[in-house]
Amino acid sequence: MGADPLTESLQRHFGWESFRPGQRPVVEALLAGRDCLAVLPTGAGKSLCFQLPALVRDGLVVVISPLVALMQDQVSQLQARGIPAACLHRGLDPGQRRQLQQRLAANRLRLLYLAPERAQAEATRQLLDEALETGRLVALAVDEAHCISAWGHDFRPDYRRLGQLRSLCPGVPLVALSATAAPQVRADIIRLLQLRRPLVQVRSARRGNLAYTMRRRPADPLTEVVAAIGESRGAVLIYARTRRSVEQWAARLTAAGVEAIAYHAGMDPESRQLALRHFQEHPTPVLVATVAFGMGVDRPDVGLVLHLDLPASAEGYLQESGRAGRDGLPARCLVLFDPADRTSLGWAMRSAGQQLPPDQRLLERHRLELAQQQLRRIEAVAEGEGCREQALLLAVGEISPPCGRCDNCLSAPSRNDWAPQAAVLLSALEDRSGRDLRSLAEDLAGAHGEAEPSWAWLARRLVQEELISESDDGAQRLYLRPVGRSYLRDPWPLRWSA
Repeated sequence: MGADPLTESLQRHFGWESFRPGQRPVVEALLAGRDCLAVLPTGAGKSLCFQLPALVRDGLVVVISPLVALMQDQVSQLQARGIPAACLHRGLDPGQRRQLQQRLAANRLRLLYLAPERAQAEATRQLLDEALETGRLVALAVDEAHCISAWGHDFRPDYRRLGQLRSLCPGVPLVALSATAAPQVRADIIRLLQLRRPLVQVRSARRGNLAYTMRRRPADPLTEVVAAIGESRGAVLIYARTRRSVEQWAARLTAAGVEAIAYHAGMDPESRQLALRHFQEHPTPVLVATVAFGMGVDRPDVGLVLHLDLPASAEGYLQESGRAGRDGLPARCLVLFDPADRTSLGWAMRSAGQQLPPDQRLLERHRLELAQQQLRRIEAVAEGEGCREQALLLAVGEISPPCGRCDNCLSAPSRNDWAPQAAVLLSALEDRSGRDLRSLAEDLAGAHGEAEPSWAWLARRLVQEELISESDDGAQRLYLRPVGRSYLRDPWPLRWSA
């Protein structure tokens, strides 16, 4: 009996002996003309799900992808394998565009990557029409599909209009792909992309080789960062929140004797390309970047992913930390955070929303409320005492046992009963509702002698335990919940380690 044709194609084009879990059902569904939603963890080989069908059918797959850097990286990887691929974006000059159109007309292209805003252009619609009429259009793929959902961690308005692809290309199967998508996000993707009776392939986001550590960031974390780099293997990926912070940290690490390269969207294309090449080719690179870096960048031996700030959401963090240990070997994921991170992140989100046109403000207000909830959730993971991995997975709707590898699983911190302090804090809110967290903590510190950070930490714990609620506008106004009133009447032990 001969070898399986799909496995033969996989070996011929990619050199792999077998499919990874979750890939084959998606490939088969697309080849059968069926829509798919594939939620496969970072490093599980999502791209192959739409690349192989194009090669098997000798036709074209059009891929919508959110970042030019991500598209260019995938195209260069495919070209290195001898697979004809290209990306269409604003940066192409007229000559490059003409050459691309000629390759399309001659059926010499297997994968065409587009930014979501290009999908709306008239020229793109003509291109899709021509591929459709000649029967060359094998499938449409929407990568990073969680970007379509306001419930997702990386919502992008341009993605909202991608549902039009269905009416433009009736009968052509559409695959939506994401590394993480909670049930609400999956429902949104299916509805907004108008997927018809799709195969829904969801694999666990659990990565058994990753060890999570989250701890308070000291006033100057340089010594701790240098030590973490020294203990790691292979490549190191360090995430900072702003472009300015990226450049400062690359300079500080270099001055401390660690060769570090900066990467962010504000750099000129040539510098970005050099940084990307350095990260891919140097045996032990240290790259400092904003969180967009890493989408689709395939470096298997990342031994450390280090966040210098609190991540914006559990979903986003699972995706970002998942760039570690793609080779299956043990890798570390370290977050250095400060409670002030949530406040600064919240204000940055609010100011970005105020710059939107009026017709988008309502959706943005809804999005901002969700973002605040996601921030609270990741802060609860960072300050909590339970298994890090278990808490992160629960945030995307997955139930799992404790990992046994994270810092909390490996230590047993001593616990104190915070009931007396909790009663003081709840009483203060009963007397005056709607106070902001910062002024409340300052007043309690002045009146009762505990340090202000302790009162702020306790208030956040009581929000997490749902004894008090917090406003979703970023102002961190606190309100007593009915459970909090019950506690004041009949207290119970509240044992936590601070």
